Formats: sequence, C-alpha cells, structure tokens
Amino acid sequence: MEDLPRRAAARTVRLAGLPLGYAGRATLGLGRRLGGRPAEIVAAEVQARTAEQLFRVLGELKGGAMKFGQAMSVFEAAMPEHLAGPYRETLTRLQESAPPLPASTMHTVLARGLGKDWRDRFLSFDDKPAAAASIGQVHRAVWLDGRDVAVKVQYPGAGAALISDLTQIGRMSRLIGLLVPGLEVKPLVAELKARVAEELDYELEASHQSAFADAYDGDPDFLVPRVVVGGDDVLVSEWVDGLALSRVISAGTQEQRDRAGLLLTRFLFSGPERAGLLHADPHPGNFRLLDDGRLAVLDYGAVNRLPQGLPDSIGPLLRLTIAGDADGVLDGLTEQGFVRSGIQLDATALLDYLAPILEPVRAESFQFSRGWLRSQAVRVADPRSPAYTIGLQLNLPPDYLLIHRVTTGAIGVLCQLDARAPWRAELERWLPGFAPKPVRRRAPRTRRPPPR
Repeated sequence: MEDLPRRAAARTVRLAGLPLGYAGRATLGLGRRLGGRPAEIVAAEVQARTAEQLFRVLGELKGGAMKFGQAMSVFEAAMPEHLAGPYRETLTRLQESAPPLPASTMHTVLARGLGKDWRDRFLSFDDKPAAAASIGQVHRAVWLDGRDVAVKVQYPGAGAALISDLTQIGRMSRLIGLLVPGLEVKPLVAELKARVAEELDYELEASHQSAFADAYDGDPDFLVPRVVVGGDDVLVSEWVDGLALSRVISAGTQEQRDRAGLLLTRFLFSGPERAGLLHADPHPGNFRLLDDGRLAVLDYGAVNRLPQGLPDSIGPLLRLTIAGDADGVLDGLTEQGFVRSGIQLDATALLDYLAPILEPVRAESFQFSRGWLRSQAVRVADPRSPAYTIGLQLNLPPDYLLIHRVTTGAIGVLCQLDARAPWRAELERWLPGFAPKPVRRRAPRTRRPPPR
C-alpha cells in the first residue's frame, strides 16, 4: 500500500523544484527581453507560468502542500488580474478536489476504521471519490438505514506529509510572496503546522460538527450535516447536495453572490456565541448554497474553541476606529498586545493605517470586490508606503491569530464573490461591544403644584 510518507523524498524534490523552475523561467524571460520583447509582457508570462505550476503541484501532492494551497487560494482576489486570470481555474480545483488515491488503499483505511465487515454497514458505496482534498477524500454512499452519507477517509500517513510539506513550503516563502502581495507566508505556515494534530483527529472533528449541528438545528439560514459515525481516520456524516461556493464565484447570479456572502459572514461570526466554536477554514470548497437559500457548512477539522465567545475587546476597538478616536485606538491596541511594549507609534498614522480596512463596516452597505482588496494589499505591502512601516511595528497576539486568519480568509472569499450586503448590521448583531450603546433618556420630572 502506497501512503504519503513513502513518497516523501519525491514530494520534497517536487516542492524544492518550484524555485528552480522559477529561476529557469526568469532566465528564459531575460533572454526574451534581450531579444526585443517588452519587459512587462515577459514578466507577466513568467509569473503566470510560475503560479500555474505552483498550484498544480500543491494540488497533486495533497498533504500540507494542498492544505497550504487551499489556505492561500482565498487570497486570489488580492492578486493582480493579469496574474490571477490565467490560473483562477487551478485555484478553483484546489478549493474542491485533488487527484484521488487508489481504491485499495481507501478500503484498507475503511476496514481499520469501521471493521473488516465495513461494506455491510452500507446499502451501497461508491469507490470513486466524490471529492479529494488535502488530508482525505470523500466517497458517496448509502447508510444501512437508507440515508445518503458522505464517507470521509483519511490518507495513510497524512500527518507526516503535512509537516514535511509545510516545512518545505516555509523555505519558499519569498517565491510565494512574489505572487500574492501582502500575504505573510511564514506565519500562515506556522499556524497551519500548529493545528495539524487537531485536523488529523476525526473523532475531535466529529464532536465539533455535532456541536455545530445542535446549535444550528432547524435554523432557517444554515444546514450542518449530522454525524453518523466518527473514528480516528473515518468520518461518516449526512450527504449534502448544493451549489459549491466556488461555482457561485465563477458563474453565480448577483443575488446568489450576495446571499452566499451574507450567510458566510453570519455563520462565522455567530458560531462563537451560538456554539462556543469558530469555524476556522473558510475556503469556498467547504460551503454549499442550497436551493432553499440556506448555506450548508462542511468540514469541521479546523475549529477554534471560544467558549466565552469572541473577545470583548474587538468590537469596542472597531467602534473607536470608525469614530476616528486615534488615541483611544492606540491605547486599546497597546493594552491588548497588538503594540509591543517599547514600540512608539504615532496615533494618527496608526488610525490612517486601519481606517481603510474598515470601509466595509463604515457604511450601511458595502460592495466587496477584487479591486478593493488589491488596493488594500498594495497599500500595506509597498515598502514605500507609510502603511508598510506601521504594519511592521504591529504584533498579532496568539489569542487572535486564528480569528485574524478566519477574518482575512472570509474577506478574500467575499471579494471573490463580489458580494454586497449590510455588513455593519451583521457585526452589530454578533460582535460583542460593536453595536452602539442605546441612549437612555430620563423620564420627565413631574412638577408638583406650588403650595397654597
């Protein structure tokens, strides 16, 4: 049986070959420029071909390579259009599927997880996977009681492959940084590595999924499929049909885009209050828009436990920023650890850095777009920009790391959707301390008649 670690040497060679391929294409591009071709056209060709190769390799290798590719794919909206266009289809494939492993390998895992008589637990089982992702693939089946189910089977040796791939990708951070302005590759890789153990634990994922299913049971906006059986490396849950968000992004109507964007935001921000959990993997492959308008939410391997809800500090800090209280914002960020002790920041410059990012919640309604996200990425990634200097001086406390990744990932998806909705009202509903405090009016005093 071929598992992922046995191919570790070949995996490392393929990943290590990406920078070499880029260097070769750059050298070829230099020759073309010397031959008279315009530098801008040649540079665009080199970058486009590099990106195409990068995402193709990440998808084919599965493991940490594909996990990183999926996390990175939500930032596609921040890439310049001349780069994003040629390989947008490749990114879509990363969000949804990857080449599957042989059926014999999956049968061995199923026998280990459900018992040697595992086929007797199903009325039917499709050996051809319906989807194949970073650490496992999904098969469609019919459970013994007649329910359509999704059977998620983990790749043998997925853990070792995840760590090995992510380590190698971390060494390529400069190359990948060239493709996505403003993306900090090393922190993203470090955060993915830190959560490997949880994502490999299907029993833990089953408990998270069950908690979400209980919290959203009967909800008019959301469907969380119920878990049927959860084990170490096999997870069986109810099957869900629907339009994948990646398809809404590529061909959805504006009504579908707006609806999907609003419900994605509502689910992510309501989870900590309703379930004590934050769904921490907001890439489009994990969501389906149903015919009845609900949003189905899949894959609970990456979850942040927030039993007390979202931190109470976020809402008031956003409100201070929108109000233009520069000193209050600086004091609040310093208190929460976003500004390290000893760092001297100009309060007005800090406010100028943060204010444009909050445009979506400043107005009653806002249209997310790729153009808006690209402008923000360029603003904070250009070394000549004052925002770049401010960004280097800020710190991200550990408690906010996953919340930050979920938020930025969701913004990337909203920009891919070109979604318009009342985002401020949504945050006022779910983010503690963000809604304006009601003004309490004193009751008028009753005047007593003067004594006679």
